[in-house]
Formats: sequence, structure tokens, C-alpha cells
Amino acid sequence: MSSEPGSPPAKFFVNSGLVSSPGDMYNLLRPLLKQTVTYRYLRSGAVIARGTGWVERIVVDRPQISTFFTPLSICLNVDSFEHLEFETRPDQLLVYTLVQGDERVIVEYAVVGERAADEAEQQPLPVPPSEYVQMELGPLADEEPGEGRRPDGMGDEGPGRTIRFGPEPPRGEAAGE
Repeated sequence: MSSEPGSPPAKFFVNSGLVSSPGDMYNLLRPLLKQTVTYRYLRSGAVIARGTGWVERIVVDRPQISTFFTPLSICLNVDSFEHLEFETRPDQLLVYTLVQGDERVIVEYAVVGERAADEAEQQPLPVPPSEYVQMELGPLADEEPGEGRRPDGMGDEGPGRTIRFGPEPPRGEAAGE
């Protein structure tokens, strides 16, 4: 064994536990990456916010990156939390509780087709595969071209850009042709 005499053995958990080391927290959260989850944000036991979102990123040792929860994107920075509690549901999926002081974020895998009565349901755009869809995206009304760029320097250089879905449109049907 690699542990020194007299040093405590590494901890282990089966189906539930409380972890505080960033590495353990990251490893437990990693299966959430690229998954749709539900989240509930509680402060002093009261539900402040709730929603469903896509886990886009999980990071550790990156203090310049914030944790955020939105319906479009979730980014989890392990360093934003003191510890992580986890337990296994009867359906064998995990429930994660991220804790910082009296604030908690409870994260669970979203069950497809199941939602709260007051929660909006996201639906795909009903376009048959043989149809062609074109969206024109431009700057906001109060935004100059080139503003609103992403921090990585990528962004819209012109007055707008076109995103096309589906098979190529017949010549002359796309905007600007």
C-alpha cells in the first residue's frame, strides 16, 4: 500500500456521503457533464429559485470561473462550495447537494417527461426534416455591430449572421442571394 504507517486511510463511500475535497467533489459531479438536470436553490431552508438546465461545464481550481445556473446552461465550479452531500435514489440515480454556508443547491438528473405543474415545458421546433429553416441573427436594437462579443474574442463582426438548418435551400431562396 502507498499510505505511510500511522496515516489515516483514504475515505470511501457507498451510495451516499459527504465530501469536502475538491478532487472528490469533481469526480462525483463529473457524470452530470452534458446532462439535463433539475436544480433547487435554497437559502436558510427556503426555496429561492428552481429550474431545469444543461450542465455545460464542471471545473476545479479555476477561481476566475463562476458557478451559474440558468435554463440554458449550468457551470459548476467546485471551489464555490464548502462540501458536497450525495445520496442514491431508489431508481439508482444520485441526488447532489452543494453547500456553502446556509445556501444549498440540490441537483438531480431530470426525468424525461416529468415536470412541475407550474414549470414551462421546452419543446423542439416542429420542423419536418425535409424542410429548410433560416434564422437571421443581428445585433440588439441598442447594440453596435461588434459589441456583445464573447470574452474569448469570438463574436459577430458584421450587422448580422445567418444560421441555416436542414438541407441546402434552392438557389435564390436564402436571404441575400
